[in-house]
Amino acid sequence: MKISKKAEYGLTAMVHLAKNPPHKKNRNSNGAVSIRQISNIEGVPFEFLSKIFSSLEKGKLVVSHHGANGGYALAKSPTKIAVADVIKLLEDINTVDCTGCLRSKKCLAKNVWSKIDLALNKTLNSITLASLIK
Repeated sequence: MKISKKAEYGLTAMVHLAKNPPHKKNRNSNGAVSIRQISNIEGVPFEFLSKIFSSLEKGKLVVSHHGANGGYALAKSPTKIAVADVIKLLEDINTVDCTGCLRSKKCLAKNVWSKIDLALNKTLNSITLASLIK
């Protein structure tokens, strides 16, 4: 399985927000961090990051603050956001999709793919943003 740049950059940005809690001085007065700042610090293309943050906001992982001191902040505690939440929002992480396959009923490898998906999801759900910044 290969993680897309979208998911990689999304996770990078979420870790950046988790590492910089609202009381840190690189935040705006409302506790938000601008996309431009994240882009510059993390080396993520600004335009791409803007689109990613739109998805993260729709998925209720971040909240936006508008205006001159605008930016984004985590919607909940880093202990409550799993890596799986970010990656699943930004891409499909199933290794194989057997729905619609004509061989699905007879497929001997189907159980292998199912076990891989289960292990992958279990692992990604067990890792929180808080655990990544320790």
